[in-house]
Amino acid sequence: MKLLHLDSSILGAHSTSRLLTAEVVEAIKLAEPSVSVAYRDLAAPDALPLDSAVLGARSTPADQRTPEQQALAAKADAVMAEFLAADTIVLGAPMYNFTVPTQLKAWIDLVAVAGVTFRYGANGVEGLAKGKRVVIVATAGGVHAGQPSGQAHVGYLKQVLGFLGITDFRVITAEGLALGPDARDAALVSARKDIATV
Repeated sequence: MKLLHLDSSILGAHSTSRLLTAEVVEAIKLAEPSVSVAYRDLAAPDALPLDSAVLGARSTPADQRTPEQQALAAKADAVMAEFLAADTIVLGAPMYNFTVPTQLKAWIDLVAVAGVTFRYGANGVEGLAKGKRVVIVATAGGVHAGQPSGQAHVGYLKQVLGFLGITDFRVITAEGLALGPDARDAALVSARKDIATV
């Protein structure tokens, strides 16, 4: 099994989502020792955004690209190849201002590509990234699961990844992290119980 481990928090060692995604990956490795893990830090300084330069590089035929475009296209292709190769994706998704971090949105924009991960046909849209399992590690300072304030967080991730053909989701939630030590401890205990069943 191939596993893609993605972190998107900008908090580094202080990040709860990073702590919990690492625990999810370790739990999976214990259950399946032969798992192959690829890791990508979406908040790293060299993370690739989807901007006009990347779009231009992707849109230019390979034999007509400048050296700079070749380098950008190669980075974008590497992001896509990791996604396509993965059987399981462990996705760290902290909530920033009621939605996912811009770093995570940039990754989504790089892998949601018409003709590669989805296509439009006579019967509408067809997702082409089927057969994958996604474990979403959703963290938040407040409590938003099942509330209108949470729609652009986990609900958004399920919608956009479902658009790509993914139907197998598991959500590990740790909310209320900013509501005091007791609430934080309770959230971590609950999340770790869920991790144990992944």
